[in-house]
Amino acid sequence: MALEKIKKKVPPVVLDLGIAVGAVIVIMSALWIYSGQPFPGSPPLVVIESGSMMHDDHSFGRIGTIDPGDIVLAKAVHKRSDIATYGSKKYKRYGDYGDVIIYRPMGRKDQVPIIHRAICWVEYDEKSKTYTVKEYGIENATSITIPSLGLHNYKPHHSGFITKGDHNPYPDQYPRFAICREPVKMEWIIGKAEGELPWFGALKLLLSKNEYGEWGALEVPQDSWICLTISIVALLSIPLSLDIRDYLKNRKAH
Repeated sequence: MALEKIKKKVPPVVLDLGIAVGAVIVIMSALWIYSGQPFPGSPPLVVIESGSMMHDDHSFGRIGTIDPGDIVLAKAVHKRSDIATYGSKKYKRYGDYGDVIIYRPMGRKDQVPIIHRAICWVEYDEKSKTYTVKEYGIENATSITIPSLGLHNYKPHHSGFITKGDHNPYPDQYPRFAICREPVKMEWIIGKAEGELPWFGALKLLLSKNEYGEWGALEVPQDSWICLTISIVALLSIPLSLDIRDYLKNRKAH
């Protein structure tokens, strides 16, 4: 009865808008709670801007991999064991082994976060000045040499993750890349990627520029645009078809 009174007093447009806003608030609150991210703080949803995680053997629509225009949930991590590396071969995420992490390069908050796969963990012993990388069979070595990653006589200053974009030839710690010259510390990590909402992040990229001053939407693949357009048309057609149905019913009744 109370709901009927509200419907009579409040214009339909205002009521629909209120319901939509309420639904968004509920969904975002649920996602924030699930992600474990601090509030206020790092947002739980991340829009992918670059193609560094793309796969050449993708299917149409690219569902299951991380591509420009996708939205992923950044789930908080609290300890090293929360992250599975590529080298551990525990499970696959987004088209390959290991977890994909979102981190701030060199821990700097003034730089755009990077979303790349955790390849292996480097353990640095400050007393003996040696390195252990179990995934690649390296123990108590005076430097790190992993030819498949392009790392030769690598001597970082602390423990952390070696990270790499699936589409990149070398890891972020590769000297000539300069994406993140040191292994990624746990405290630099915002979270690990969980779930995927494909294509819809392209709408944000349409209205923003990347760190190089270029429109971010330029990197969104063509098939993602096609899938996004089809999805939007389908979503808009649902309320429209309901309105048409109600109109026809009322017309028939009179």
